[in-house]
Order: sequence, then C-alpha cells, then structure tokens
Amino acid sequence: METLILIIEFLGTFAAAISGTRLAAAKRFDWFGGYVVGLATAIGGGTLRDVMIDQTPFWMTKSIYIICTGLALLVVIVFKKYLVRLNNTWFIFDTFGLAFFTVAGIHKTLMAGFPFWVAIIMGCITGAAGGIIRDVLINEVPLIFRKEIYALCSIVGGVAYKLLVMMGYAEEVASISCFVLVVLVRVLAVKYKISLPHLKVENT
Repeated sequence: METLILIIEFLGTFAAAISGTRLAAAKRFDWFGGYVVGLATAIGGGTLRDVMIDQTPFWMTKSIYIICTGLALLVVIVFKKYLVRLNNTWFIFDTFGLAFFTVAGIHKTLMAGFPFWVAIIMGCITGAAGGIIRDVLINEVPLIFRKEIYALCSIVGGVAYKLLVMMGYAEEVASISCFVLVVLVRVLAVKYKISLPHLKVENT
C-alpha cells in the first residue's frame, strides 16, 4: 500500500505540475515562473495536508517531486505551442491531478491514524488547495470558487471510498474506484454544465 501511495503521489505531482506550468505558459511567464507555478500546484495541497496532520511535508523527504516538476516544465517547453492551443489539455491534467491527490490524501491521513471524516477533508484539501495557490499566482479567481464543481468531486470520491471499504472491498479497489469517480463526476459536471447555486444578495 505504501508503494501504491508513492506511485499515486508521483502521478498526481506530474499531472498537477503540467496543469500549473501550462497555465503559466498561457500567461507568458518565464521558465522560472512556470516552474514555481507548477511546483506550487503540485505540492501545495499535500504540504497543507501534512502540516495539518503533523507530518513532515512529503516533498521535503524525497527530491523526486522537485525533479518531477522539472520534467513537467520540460514537457511544457517542448510542446508549449501545442499545449497552449488545446484548452482541454489543461482540463485533463487538472482533473487527473485532482483525482490522484484525493486518493493520496485519504490514504496518508488514514495511515496517520485519523478518522475517515478527517481523511475525506484532507483528500479534498490535497486535491484542491494546489489549484487555489496556482490560480492566485496567475491572478485568476480560484477555480474552486467558480461555478464548476471541483472540490465536491473529491468529497464524492472520498465517500465512495469509505462505502466500498465498509462493504469489504480491498483498499486497492476502493482507491481505483475513488479515482475513477472523481474524474467521472468532474467530466460530467463540466460537460453538462452542472454547478452549485450561486450566492445572491438582494439589493435594498
């Protein structure tokens, strides 16, 4: 299971880093700026999670995550024109990053001995917080606060994980199901323009 978590975190880091670096490229950031945005996107949520559950941030014990972000930067530099032209490329990597990190956040929180309701919250923070930091750095309103369903996808996936474990399924099955469900909910929400009601204040 520990190996599975490392694989999930690595894939999530790569997907999130490409998402952040690609948006930085669209904003015409330089290479260093692109790397910083990609790194913040990739490690932001996991760092916040680890601090909250009183553990050393994951990227401070293994340099692979820093290297992984560098590889993502290289991919964006090489395929920059192609990636910037494809709006759905950002969406795909952002969604995969959200799903990978949701699973990793749930696993790590449970391994630290916290109850499952905390694990669901930490899964959501791991998946969504990096995107918030990314959007702030590129001067955009964070996606989580806009009309698209985003963090709610993590919560749905986390609840499904818990139900599957309660039903006796293996953690690997629950993890894969959680990942697939997060991706599926986000894709369907965007495709069919499903969103939560907006807050409205009546003028007096």
